[in-house]
Amino acid sequence: MKKLIVTTLALFILGLTGFVQAQSLDDVLAKYIKATGLETLANASSFQITAKISQMGMELPMIMKIKKPNKFRMEMEMQGQKMIQAYDGEKGWMIAPWVSPDPQDLSGTQLKDAIDQADMEGELYNYKKKGHSIEFIGKVNLDGKPAYKLKLTTKDGNLKTYFIDADTYLITKVKATVKANGQSVDITQNMMDYKTVDGVTMAMKIESQSPMGKAVVTMEDVKLNVDFDDAIFKKPVK
Repeated sequence: MKKLIVTTLALFILGLTGFVQAQSLDDVLAKYIKATGLETLANASSFQITAKISQMGMELPMIMKIKKPNKFRMEMEMQGQKMIQAYDGEKGWMIAPWVSPDPQDLSGTQLKDAIDQADMEGELYNYKKKGHSIEFIGKVNLDGKPAYKLKLTTKDGNLKTYFIDADTYLITKVKATVKANGQSVDITQNMMDYKTVDGVTMAMKIESQSPMGKAVVTMEDVKLNVDFDDAIFKKPVK
């Protein structure tokens, strides 16, 4: 009887611990969503970002257009040539002038990346509905400041670690392992210079570090509810 009681108590404590952990995760995510204004973004029909990427001594102008439910287009200028990558909700395509002037179909990792970019609110918002799972690690010390550490496993099995500032509830760092050219690559992103635009608070500067070097993305203009024609997301027909 004593053994049964001890076992029952242990299971109860284990279950209670799981409940507290889930409750803490829900609380952190709720505060994160409120701090960033993600509900406002979730109610928007479209999203446009004008930015520049600084890498290897070059500055590359970029414009990204996202339209719900799942359309994405990114244009980037490189040495006087324009690269385009897009997803129309069913198919992905790209134009890389240094490869071919004709649009090419996206597949594999490139297609998946384009589809992921079409998610306006990001992976943490409604993560369960998107098929992801999150392990709540708890509060940690990040560069001398308290932060909440979350480990996200995407529906495709990719791993990402998010650090959310314990005071502001804004994401300060993301560590990810992604596949590129058949190899796993570790990438660290530092999010900074947050600004609120039309009720949505987002990082205006993102520093990325990978084996390929350092890249800095600086947001220059952000607009919500832009009237995009669906035709811009579709693959051009010659």
